Amino acid sequence: MPRELHDGAAMTPTAYPTAPPVEGVIFRHAVLPDELATMNDVANTARRAEGTEWVTSYEAFRTYYENLSNCDPATDIVVAERDGTVVGYGRASWLEEVAGDRIYDVTVLAHPDHATQVMDPLHEAVEGRLRQIAAAHPAGTKHFQAESSDAATIRTAVLETRGYQPVRYSFYMLRPSLDDLHDAPMPDGIEVRPVTPDQLRQIFDADVEAFRDHWGASLPTEEDFRQFVADPVQGDTSLWQVAWDGDQVAGMVRGYINRDENELLGRRRGFVENISVRRPYRRRGLARALIGLTIRALRERGMTEGALGVDTENPSGALRLYESCGFVAVTRDAVYRKSLPAG
Repeated sequence: MPRELHDGAAMTPTAYPTAPPVEGVIFRHAVLPDELATMNDVANTARRAEGTEWVTSYEAFRTYYENLSNCDPATDIVVAERDGTVVGYGRASWLEEVAGDRIYDVTVLAHPDHATQVMDPLHEAVEGRLRQIAAAHPAGTKHFQAESSDAATIRTAVLETRGYQPVRYSFYMLRPSLDDLHDAPMPDGIEVRPVTPDQLRQIFDADVEAFRDHWGASLPTEEDFRQFVADPVQGDTSLWQVAWDGDQVAGMVRGYINRDENELLGRRRGFVENISVRRPYRRRGLARALIGLTIRALRERGMTEGALGVDTENPSGALRLYESCGFVAVTRDAVYRKSLPAG
């Protein structure tokens, strides 16, 4: 079942214990679900100011917060309030990588008019909470992790000042038209079938398996699966292209359309995303064939361009594949990390 967010009407906001003092700003626990709409407005405004063209509807934002993985909304979310208005927030969460390292994720979003004042204190607050969480975990390799884009100058400066270093890069890629992708036949013995609800767990597990040998792959949680099923944007299975070899999932492209984003930005962009092929089926042209089917499906829905994200060092050669399919890199993001003391 989705996580029950605490009742804001019955809760008095309290100061966030790991936040530093800042004149004119109150750092406190979030009141959820009451403040989700305001937090989403902050997130959308912050992303656009930093050059990230991703818009979340209230429905998508709430669904995400109802299915958080390794994050307790009652203790792990901090908001920055100035003159009675929420101007930023931070979220502490963590994951365990397949290789055994623990990653402590620092998510901070701040309204651009207030970012220079609240972004660093929000990082301090979230890092402080994550240190408490990490102290309760077994000894081993542990890292703080955050993300930034080339255009996010304030965020990048904050991370570098706090000792983070970029460790991995990704591109946001655009295909300016949805013309057919030529020479993309389906491999022999593989077929694409309509997705049915009873297949969702198997599709999820196949995707997790396909990414186990990729950088940063993490152990899945039950909340991850619930998010996978409930996502109101990426969960439109009528756009998914899932390839089967008998009763085995061979690979997939789970395309989607972010209609709120398209409406706000005045475009018709579809996403050729969530691309994975299980190891026994690689190097047979399956990903290219599924990309071609997704491009056609998006075009039939009225889209005129396609987009996707890619790890620039993907071990399967994804960047070269996407370039050969007509996608061009338009922005770059980086994953930043900082080591926690051993223990």
